[in-house]
Amino acid sequence: MERILVSACLMGRKVRYDGAAKTSGDALLATWREEGRLVPFCPEVEGGLPVPRPAAEIEGGAGGAAVLAGTARVLATDGSDVTREFLAGAHAALAAARSCGARVAILKEGSPSCGSLAVYDGTFRGRRLPGSGVTTALLELHGIAVFSEDRVADAGVRLRELEEAQDLSRVPDDRWPKVR
Repeated sequence: MERILVSACLMGRKVRYDGAAKTSGDALLATWREEGRLVPFCPEVEGGLPVPRPAAEIEGGAGGAAVLAGTARVLATDGSDVTREFLAGAHAALAAARSCGARVAILKEGSPSCGSLAVYDGTFRGRRLPGSGVTTALLELHGIAVFSEDRVADAGVRLRELEEAQDLSRVPDDRWPKVR
């Protein structure tokens, strides 16, 4: 059974910067939860940040890849540099995905850790730019497909593809037709 790394806040855990959850009501996600496929994870908390904590954004809206490359930082509204914690959380998420064999992740959109389509622009004015968060960038760099909570159906398609490929790889060689 394929496992899925999922943002803990989407599973009702109060781990967001403001101490809240963003519980998803998606039926497919609920089904996967019942099946035991989901591995809830919060990279920011695992990276050492408290709950609640000041909001954070990637400076200049540069995106997670720039943070991984060391060319951008993650800054909090209080001016503190939380790049180290975001990097630690991203690496912890990758380790968690690898340890359970997850090749798919469903992460909270807009987060400087978990965003997969857009991140805030670094001005703390609510403006978004296309890009991904630090954790998403690292997971994708290592071949893990990341989807936002609004793209759970797309994650389901990818999951089926992975499971079908796994099933085909289990067919003994002598059952394949001989090609001449």
